[in-house]
Amino acid sequence: MTTVRAAVTAASTAVLLALAGCASTADANGTPAGRSAVATGVPADGYGQSTLLLRVAYAGGFVPANLIPTRLPLLSVYADGRVFTQGPQIEIFPPPALPGLEVRRISPADARRLVDLAVAAGVGGSADYGQPGVADAPSTRFTVRTDAGIRTTEVYALGNGDGDGLTGGLTAAQIAARRQLWTLLSQLNDLPRTLGPDAVSQSTLYAPSAIAAVVEEWRSPGPDQPAQEEKEWPGPTLPGPLLGGGLELHCVTASGAAAARVASAATHANTLTPWRSGNQRWTLTLRPLLPDERDCADLRGQS
Repeated sequence: MTTVRAAVTAASTAVLLALAGCASTADANGTPAGRSAVATGVPADGYGQSTLLLRVAYAGGFVPANLIPTRLPLLSVYADGRVFTQGPQIEIFPPPALPGLEVRRISPADARRLVDLAVAAGVGGSADYGQPGVADAPSTRFTVRTDAGIRTTEVYALGNGDGDGLTGGLTAAQIAARRQLWTLLSQLNDLPRTLGPDAVSQSTLYAPSAIAAVVEEWRSPGPDQPAQEEKEWPGPTLPGPLLGGGLELHCVTASGAAAARVASAATHANTLTPWRSGNQRWTLTLRPLLPDERDCADLRGQS
């Protein structure tokens, strides 16, 4: 029990470090690093309210298979000024079944400003970020929408030493490029300071219109795990189709009224709860879907 709780605490710490920290770059079309779509020719009203402008998320790392497709992005910024982040995590085991999402509002103009900051920091550029000697760390993936399309930069182990001297094996240029992204993460993690104290609304809890459930066969709890009360699953019939991506996981999506029923049931469940559908029990990893996500297919690209 103590070991498991320590692991949960360590995972929470890693999430906080990621907002201070690491990624490698992909620039398929060689877009100049100083140009962002929203600021250089595409008007703000050319985008729908659920158009994603900027996202920061983990990729890879040593995590259980069910967490690969269900990890929430660290930050998502939309064209209408909505900013989504993961809500505070309760350090209990087992954790709640449905992780919380918080949403704040900034102006559409400030959303474009954040895109420009990301582009200026090198997102979508061609910098070499190197490969530090750290094992099993995740990469940090930055995604921006530019006038040339979607651009992604992914840096391995960003935040594992970039700010405290653990930079063995990296050149001075690689360290400098990483520190630009480190600064960007600090700016995104403190929007009132970056945009101004009156530019960011108070956060509110987001009620998702769709919830994905990644499904595995239920297994009896181990000797160090508490017994769990069975719950009746109020969503689509389990287990659903295979998620794909080389993972032996199934997935279903609850939308509309079904999502509300799932969210209500999840308030009395945790990540070890056995959910009954038909004559079988299942273990579920629930993932609230963001405005640009519709169903399980949107989780297949997580890695």
